[in-house]
Amino acid sequence: MSAPAPAAGALRVFSAERIDAGDAGAHPEAVEVLHWARRFLTAAHPDLGRSGPVCPYTQPSLRRGLFHIAVADGDGGNGDLPALVGELRSRYDALLAELAEESDRELLTVLLVLPGLDRADSTALDEAQRKAKDEFVEQGLMIGQFHPVCEEPGLWNRTFRPLRAPVPLLAVRKLLVFDLPFLTGDETHLNHYLARFAPEVPARIRDQLVTSVRAHQRAAA
Repeated sequence: MSAPAPAAGALRVFSAERIDAGDAGAHPEAVEVLHWARRFLTAAHPDLGRSGPVCPYTQPSLRRGLFHIAVADGDGGNGDLPALVGELRSRYDALLAELAEESDRELLTVLLVLPGLDRADSTALDEAQRKAKDEFVEQGLMIGQFHPVCEEPGLWNRTFRPLRAPVPLLAVRKLLVFDLPFLTGDETHLNHYLARFAPEVPARIRDQLVTSVRAHQRAAA
């Protein structure tokens, strides 16, 4: 699948196939991130705390030609982060509109590489992801941050750091029913999740479920 030609200063979006073909030669960070995704995300890890690959969605996404990497022209991804996030969303939506099968829509993944960000400090990236996540989750999407020093712990092993990548980046994909563990830290996110995946449950019961999950999480901390 090919993305439309970008305007000056816009994001350039490359499929994994185009990167393999050498089309992203001017953007070595895109090549580096694709290699990392294949080497790390699709593989098992002894510290993960469960069986299977670090990310169960990456290999199917790659196999179906639905794994894309976006790079910002001009500034190396060191410009206006909210504007870049907004354009990332627009490019994701454009690719999503080309897909008819729900199974393909669930596997569509776009990574925005931001090599201009400080690789020793994830503060700016963490803040951009935190601000964007509310709107993304409300609209049925997940946005995650990866960074060389990301301190976000793993779900099954709190000492494992699965979101560490060689280059700062943001990743967008569709919100799935299996994403509940990633949303329990925020009551608003939980409510959006339940409203989407359990719409037949009355709002009062959804609120009770949110309260119960949050209490359980606090007790386990």
